Amino acid sequence: MKLCFNQATTLENSNLVTDLELCEQHGYDYIEIRTMDKLPEYLQDHSLDDLIHYFDTHHIKPLAFNALVFFNNRSEAEYDEIRNEFIDMLEKGSKLGVQYIVAVPLVTEQKFLKKDIHESSVQVLRELSDLAKPYGIGIALEYVGHPQCTVNTFGQAYDIIQAVDRDNVGLVLDCFHFHAMGSKREDLEQADASKIFILHIDDTEDYPIGFLTDEDRVWPGQGVIDLDFILSTLKRKGYDGAVSVELFRPEYYKLSAEDNIRTAKETTLSVISRHYNSSQPVG
Repeated sequence: MKLCFNQATTLENSNLVTDLELCEQHGYDYIEIRTMDKLPEYLQDHSLDDLIHYFDTHHIKPLAFNALVFFNNRSEAEYDEIRNEFIDMLEKGSKLGVQYIVAVPLVTEQKFLKKDIHESSVQVLRELSDLAKPYGIGIALEYVGHPQCTVNTFGQAYDIIQAVDRDNVGLVLDCFHFHAMGSKREDLEQADASKIFILHIDDTEDYPIGFLTDEDRVWPGQGVIDLDFILSTLKRKGYDGAVSVELFRPEYYKLSAEDNIRTAKETTLSVISRHYNSSQPVG
């Protein structure tokens, strides 16, 4: 299993240049690049060609752009903006060798019927699939385990991508989001592992379902999520994609970027090594 670093984990104490240097130093295979802040910040002082050259001359590679946000149940004008943003991601991503674009559903206080959420999500993802196909980039739907997210369980998200029925559309399975809204174990057990494009690993403090927020995440293996169930199920079903560590912990942002990136690797490998062989050295 390949090891990936999601830039949310050093959101407030690093930048893309530093993350790349430290992830390369500590032996990560991939990085998820944040397109809402870290990539634009990088491009203020560097060119896309600089980033292309970096990936061409180093071990670490770009796994995903994270993220195209709030794509469903939008007005036509809003969707035009989303489409244009997505096309820009495709053009940049294809030059960099990005494999996936993560797509995040709408988070809102507004109420939508479940059938309307499903229909909008399927329609938009099919349109995005058509746009992405010539670029060879997949779309990874990431449901969010929060009551205000329109798609907030694994089962709901899986039904959507099954209805989309495109080879280049799959899921992000985030362990925190799986736990946070009580996604059903049987939904994961019955899923086709080939439709899980990215695994986000994390853990959390023990708050009730519906009350958890991203800031409650902790290092893998140091919380209450049954990571062994998720990993053993994925292993049994043949998942062998990347595992990407993604945390939003305020205390961790007070660490140095190097301490953060090193600890993220050590804690991740200590958990996944119980189920997957890894050539990654710890430390």
